[in-house]
Amino acid sequence: MEIWINPACSKCRSAISLLDAEGAEYTVRRYLEDVPSADEIRAVLDRLGLEPWDITRTQEADAKELGLKEWARDEASRDRWITALAEHPKLIQRPIITADDGTALVARSEDAVQEALSRTKS
Repeated sequence: MEIWINPACSKCRSAISLLDAEGAEYTVRRYLEDVPSADEIRAVLDRLGLEPWDITRTQEADAKELGLKEWARDEASRDRWITALAEHPKLIQRPIITADDGTALVARSEDAVQEALSRTKS
């Protein structure tokens, strides 16, 4: 299991605390320092079953500068969104947990973290 975090994010810290309390084995990826490539973002989106605009923080300053709210949300625009996330990782919703069963979750709630844990236990 891997968790993409921003250490300054309270939801990320809460998720780590829950994982630690459960004794979960996981790897931390500080995605603002270890920026995911466009291909890694595509792979996580596939695991999440979501589109890039579904995991974009549209209230961030970078999003406003790029005018993301005005971008089309369709297949033809998908790569443009993914490129924006790779070039501006602060726009990626967090935390994201990739579970051992091949799925992933945006783990912003305790329930989502518990769901990731249940997908990891065999």
